[in-house]
Amino acid sequence: MKEAILNCELNTVDSTDVESSQASLDSSPKSKCNIKGLLKKNAFVLLTITAIVIGVVLGLSLRSINMTARQIKYFMFPGELLMQMLQCLVIPLITSSLITAMSSVDRKSYGKIGIRAFFYYGVTSFMSVFTGIILVVLIKPGNVPTKTSTVSVDEVQSVQPGDVFLDLIRNMFPANMVTMFFRQYKTVYSKNTSADAINLTKTDDKMPVGSTIESSNILGLLIVCIAFGLTLRSMENEGKPLRDFFDCLNKASMRLISIVIWYSPVGILFLVGGQILKLKDVGVIGLELALYSITVITGLLIHSFLTLPLIYILTTRKNPFKFMAGILEPLTTAFGTSSSLVTLPISMSCLENNLNMDKRVTGFMLPIASILTLDGTALYEAVAAIFIAQIHHMDLNVAQIIVISITATVAAIGATGVPQGGMVSMTAVLTSVGLPLDGITFIIAVDWMLDRLRTTTNVLADCVGVGIVHHLSEKELQISISDEEQFMEYASMTPSDGQATQQSSVLDHFNK
Repeated sequence: MKEAILNCELNTVDSTDVESSQASLDSSPKSKCNIKGLLKKNAFVLLTITAIVIGVVLGLSLRSINMTARQIKYFMFPGELLMQMLQCLVIPLITSSLITAMSSVDRKSYGKIGIRAFFYYGVTSFMSVFTGIILVVLIKPGNVPTKTSTVSVDEVQSVQPGDVFLDLIRNMFPANMVTMFFRQYKTVYSKNTSADAINLTKTDDKMPVGSTIESSNILGLLIVCIAFGLTLRSMENEGKPLRDFFDCLNKASMRLISIVIWYSPVGILFLVGGQILKLKDVGVIGLELALYSITVITGLLIHSFLTLPLIYILTTRKNPFKFMAGILEPLTTAFGTSSSLVTLPISMSCLENNLNMDKRVTGFMLPIASILTLDGTALYEAVAAIFIAQIHHMDLNVAQIIVISITATVAAIGATGVPQGGMVSMTAVLTSVGLPLDGITFIIAVDWMLDRLRTTTNVLADCVGVGIVHHLSEKELQISISDEEQFMEYASMTPSDGQATQQSSVLDHFNK
């Protein structure tokens, strides 16, 4: 009896040991698979971060060689290829995604989505500008005893704020649907000399003259695509061939982009390294520019990691940092390329694949957000304008600060998401309160780095806005899906004479 009990215990111990050892053996490869899967899933992010670090180190290392402008141009050639490939795909993606999105959902749903989206744009832009103004007034980076040496740059042409606003409206309604893909309207000034016969004096007035520049008119493209998509929606079955065409074009563009983005770490490496090589003298930054950079970076950090997450939590009751983890790819790409438009395809891909956002929301919001949601640029321009006023010992009153905040928000829209676009729109902000334009030379030395940081903030605000609006519009999207299925079912039926009247009334109901 004792031997039987002993044997039973031994068998139990042996089986337990075998199971535990087998479990440990099974867990070992499983943990290795988890690590391997994690690395594989985040391979693009890791490669991009590694490329940025290598680019910084390589750029600093090659500074001792004193490369010429021609050599730096050749050095940045792989990065130039990346920018051209992505820019080549941006226009087809924006066109196809917007038209597909606008033609696939009923007007009532998009009306509510549009109201929520524009309300989000306005609130976040105002809060970013307000954050920047508070910081620059408290820190006062321009009120230090030392003087910063300026960097020689080309002469900046003055732009009147009124003409900037009028150019925005003109670009919303392009005169030519073909040229809007590669040119946009811009006001230039010509001297209009008039003689006073009585006082025998001459006066030189700057006359605004209409002109165009070589740049895609993204704002006009958005308006035309929205109108085109809504028209296709109202055409019912007649518009189905074109709807299918743009839907197929959208899918083809996304597939091409998924291939091109794997080259981006290589291009980003040489872009970052080349920007560091372009700096004439690192010591030109000085104390004033160091404080200015700290002010801008602090404002961007507050807006990115406090304001936007707080808005996301209040509206969705979800973890914002888990959401941010799903969009690391577009954030690192935005830092590397310094362009929110170039980053648009990657943002759209990550939101749809990683975070399961509805492609109708991403296709509608992201192209518009890349133009309207420029929180980082608006913050930067407000801080820069007040910083330049402090350098010139000019005291701005409350009214002037309000004008700066409004002008910075609207002028940021004119930046159109292109690299260094903020420097162009900055002239309108300075002119609005009578600040000298040569103040831009104070900040040009550090603008290359701040431009990348504010672009990253712009892209983050775009993606967070999609997440918020998608959460608030879930009911409308579900109703729209069911209505769309019923609509296609009724539209595809061949009605009999007795059913014709009923089908016609149902189709009229869906079109309203």
